[in-house]
Amino acid sequence: MKFRTEQNIVLENKTGRKFLVDNYTPETSEKLPLVIFAHGYKGFKDWGAWNLMAEKFAKSGFLFVSFNFPMNGIGLENTSEFSDIEAFSENNYTQELDDLNVVIDHFSKFENVDSSKITLLGHSRGGGICVLKAAEDSRISSLITLGSVDSMNRFVTGEQLENWQNTGIYNTFNSRTKQQMPHKIQFLNNYLENKEKLDVEKAAKSLNIPTLIIHGKNDESVKTSNAKNLNNWIKNSKIILVENTGHTFNTKQPWTDFKLPVAMNFVVNATIDFLKNIA
Repeated sequence: MKFRTEQNIVLENKTGRKFLVDNYTPETSEKLPLVIFAHGYKGFKDWGAWNLMAEKFAKSGFLFVSFNFPMNGIGLENTSEFSDIEAFSENNYTQELDDLNVVIDHFSKFENVDSSKITLLGHSRGGGICVLKAAEDSRISSLITLGSVDSMNRFVTGEQLENWQNTGIYNTFNSRTKQQMPHKIQFLNNYLENKEKLDVEKAAKSLNIPTLIIHGKNDESVKTSNAKNLNNWIKNSKIILVENTGHTFNTKQPWTDFKLPVAMNFVVNATIDFLKNIA
């Protein structure tokens, strides 16, 4: 199926911060199921091969949306560099839930969207955010997670935590860009103040929508136990553990090939098949 792509559309969140969004729209007169993709920690919409994933969804008849969380550290100009470190330091989980809601609000109202078929697709931390959002938003009809976390409580402990509380800043090193990326103490405080709202287990146990959980068996960042937990908690779920692949399913940044690696291609085909079978 032919499709058209609109890249770097500028939307604005509730605080007035602008962020970039892409949409991949099949050329058809029929109402389209909507898939919204949420990237993970230190991720962004233009990372690696996410664009090739988006194209496969569009060719299969889905209106596919990918976006940068407004405070992920990527600015409006250079779409693959963390140029807004201050924004990154001010980000938190409830902010990301609010920002995802802005995207859902915007695209669910499109005339060519079937508002009864809205899927959230989240990678890594974005998977956790999507679980939380799906549990609180009745518009979401299905959920897919890729290498997802099973808890938002992934903070440092011990001496590192003490230093964070004492100094107000915790730096994490980005091995790809060689940047020290700061988190202000508000990130931790925001979690502690909203623990119930941010309880992935509680949210997962409340879900009844069709859910597909995919995880690489060799995931070096998020253990496969996270996927197994989500599968146990979510009533209407299916789990796929993918052999010989890790957290990003053999993709990397930058991705210069014109096609997906075998593992990621399998993942995308499995997600598309899943959605077509529940349609």
